[in-house]
Amino acid sequence: MTVSIAVTGKSGSGKTTIVKALWNVIRKKHPDKTVLLFDNDLTSELGHSFGRDIRQTIYGIRSGKHEYKTGIPENMTKQEFIEWALEDILEPIDDNTDIIVSWLVGSKDCRCPITKQLNDALVKLISRYDFVIFDCEFDLKYLYQLVDIPINVTLVIAHPNEASVNLAKRIEEYSAKYAAGEQLGVILNKVNKQDMEPLLELLKKYDLATLGTIPKDNELKLHRITKESAIVENAVEQLYYRLNIPQERGE
Repeated sequence: MTVSIAVTGKSGSGKTTIVKALWNVIRKKHPDKTVLLFDNDLTSELGHSFGRDIRQTIYGIRSGKHEYKTGIPENMTKQEFIEWALEDILEPIDDNTDIIVSWLVGSKDCRCPITKQLNDALVKLISRYDFVIFDCEFDLKYLYQLVDIPINVTLVIAHPNEASVNLAKRIEEYSAKYAAGEQLGVILNKVNKQDMEPLLELLKKYDLATLGTIPKDNELKLHRITKESAIVENAVEQLYYRLNIPQERGE
């Protein structure tokens, strides 16, 4: 069964950095497991963090603008064609990891057949992997408009200030119906030690379930593209044990 993790939050909150750190932690703990990195954020930064300029997207398939790497096989049904097209835009990162980029998505209210066909094809694709990590746009609604699958863990990333915590509460509320009762919690990012006492009061005020904090890494500005941070990765590894997902090899 695929373990699904969604990382949500306002643009600039550090979602992509945390997605990459989480991927590194999963690789260490489960070196033989397969991972799909699913970039559902309109900024499409996740591919760039791996040095990839990914132009072929799920939206390209939906809009008919995708340029295929090979000739299109003959005698396929429309569903088979969409499944084949998704394979065409998968980008391998290493032997066990692929990345796919959605970019713009259609509305679930659209009754055009491709909405359901894409959903069904993506559900089938995702089911092939042991883990899928979604780098989301704001909340889970945007992801749900593209593909409807159970999300095991939803992480809402927020900065340690009242405006960001207030927004995290809204994101939590917006996402709750799509999380379907699974684990949903907040991670406070870029935290300084002196922030902790007022932060505890803020979290109490907004009644937020907090899974952990990540210290501020001043060196990250030197790695804006790659999103690499040993400080963030170490913090993610510590809070990983609080997530309702397999913890060690063989689980």
